[in-house]
Amino acid sequence: MSGRAGQSLRAASVLAAKGLRWIRSITRQTARQWRRSLLFRTVTSTLVLTAVALIAVGAFLSSQIANGLYQERLDQFKAEASAGLSEVKQIFAQTSVTDRESTAQLVRDTLPSLEGGAADAPRQFILNSVPDQQTPIFVSPFASPDRTESSTIPEKLIEAVRQGDDQYWAPITLATSASGTEFDVPGIAFGTKVTLPPEQTEYALYLLYDLSSMQATLDYIHGVIWIGGTLLLVTIGAIVWLVTRSIVGPVSHAALVSEKLAAGQLQERMETQGEDEVARLGASFNHMAASLQDQITQLAQLSQMQQRFVSDVSHELRTPLTTVRMAAEVLHEAREQFDPVNRRSAEILYNQVERFQSLLADLLEISRFDAGAAVLDAEPTDIFQLVQHVIDGARPLAESHKSEISIISNESKCIVDVDPRRIDRILRNLVVNALEHGEGRPINIYIASSPDAVAVAVRDYGIGMTAVDAARVFDRFWRADPARARTTGGSGLGLSIATEDARLHGAWLQAWGALGEGSCFRLTLPKRRDTVLKMSPLPLPPRQAALPAGPVSNSSSPDAVPTLHGATGGDR
Repeated sequence: MSGRAGQSLRAASVLAAKGLRWIRSITRQTARQWRRSLLFRTVTSTLVLTAVALIAVGAFLSSQIANGLYQERLDQFKAEASAGLSEVKQIFAQTSVTDRESTAQLVRDTLPSLEGGAADAPRQFILNSVPDQQTPIFVSPFASPDRTESSTIPEKLIEAVRQGDDQYWAPITLATSASGTEFDVPGIAFGTKVTLPPEQTEYALYLLYDLSSMQATLDYIHGVIWIGGTLLLVTIGAIVWLVTRSIVGPVSHAALVSEKLAAGQLQERMETQGEDEVARLGASFNHMAASLQDQITQLAQLSQMQQRFVSDVSHELRTPLTTVRMAAEVLHEAREQFDPVNRRSAEILYNQVERFQSLLADLLEISRFDAGAAVLDAEPTDIFQLVQHVIDGARPLAESHKSEISIISNESKCIVDVDPRRIDRILRNLVVNALEHGEGRPINIYIASSPDAVAVAVRDYGIGMTAVDAARVFDRFWRADPARARTTGGSGLGLSIATEDARLHGAWLQAWGALGEGSCFRLTLPKRRDTVLKMSPLPLPPRQAALPAGPVSNSSSPDAVPTLHGATGGDR
């Protein structure tokens, strides 16, 4: 028995859980539809407010109709009951009978005249002796044939009749039956006190009115009101839906078309009909879309022409530049045989040709990115070795600026799937920029990793840059201070190329700066090619306290392992 009870309890729990899940699902879908659909929100709000108004009006009308009808019938019943009870009371008072049998016969002959009434409110009577009296009872309780119970008479009415001589009334509930089914119906009872001979014994006489017909009328009126209100609510909802849809439909279509335009489908247009405000909106939208398409097409063509021009010019310049460089190298190697003026000219020519060749290489690289021809050759690589290689290459520049490069990391090895050549180029740009703008102050390189990513941040404490500069530092050929001398040359494309290299890896390249406090560039790389970055292991700018507990290296010696961060854009 207990096992069956446990099974029933578990089944009930499962059903309750399913019901809760269903309710939650419906609630979530409704909330989502409420947030996303103006049509749903408008129709639902209108229906709810209309339903509240109809319920209030229906309740008011129902109450007024019921009160009016009840009061009208009550006044009518009072008049009828007063006349009937007064007539019977007078007959009993004027009778000359003196024996019990004659008195009972008088009651049986007189009281049936009280029955009947209107067809919609049948009337019955009940005669009972008044309780707590000393005179003898000559007539037993007497009532209409189908009303033998006096329990329907309220105690308050019985007490009022016993103590007073006026006529009193009270609402009652009458038990009746139909088709073998018993049920209660509303009614009204009127009562007064009468005396019967020969001892002038007091009796309570009640008239009962059946109000079931009036209740049926009220129920019918209520039903008509609620059915009419429901039909009105449905009609209003349909009208609001149609009207709102005629307005929201074009707006939704405009939103869909705008999304397609944003996705690059510039040929999409809205369908317009008529000459109303919505049609004018659609025509204006289509005109705007056509104008945007023309401008974007022109810009795309111009960009392609510019890219093709840069690529063609860069390729065409390679051959003559190679010849000029060979001549410059010959002159540079023989400069000791020249007089001081020619020797200086040979050195300047050699340096400028080297700078020109570097610029040409950067332009060719940018043209490959623009053409989508850049290919990532990834392989497992130790990020620490790449950083160390960059520091070794930048050591002469660091010595000339009298800057010390420090490596801060709690690790000594971290394998990442990257293209070593491109990551080396990114890190080299960051470190060289930090040395150029570090004002001879120390350069810190941070390295930290998580299970899915590794971050390299390069932090200098030089002149710094504003938030606006940090946002534009990734633009091509942009410089924070155009008047600032470039001691190591540069094309203004280094950080732009670094940005494209980082994008090929699915990496983040971000910058931070504050005037007088220095700058920081952070490169965040996924450890595996199929990993999508969600957060960086290092804050920007990094703090040593944010690194995991462990040994910290701070050195600029060849054996030190550096930490690097990323940047995007042109030279500062």
